[in-house]
Amino acid sequence: MKFIVTIERDEDGMFVIECPSIPGCISQGKTEQEAIENIKDSIKQCLEVRAERGMHLTVSMREVEVLV
Repeated sequence: MKFIVTIERDEDGMFVIECPSIPGCISQGKTEQEAIENIKDSIKQCLEVRAERGMHLTVSMREVEVLV
């Protein structure tokens, strides 16, 4: 499965990574690559828990451009 993730640096320089299509699925790393590897594990674990609980595995996400 493919997932879109967001990556940002926090005030301490850590890379915070989140998978918006799986609510609560977030991780971090000292480097961007470490954060990406960590979110892979988080995604797998989140999917397992959601499946065990009979929850939808993901929520619908779509990208919309908003002009401001």
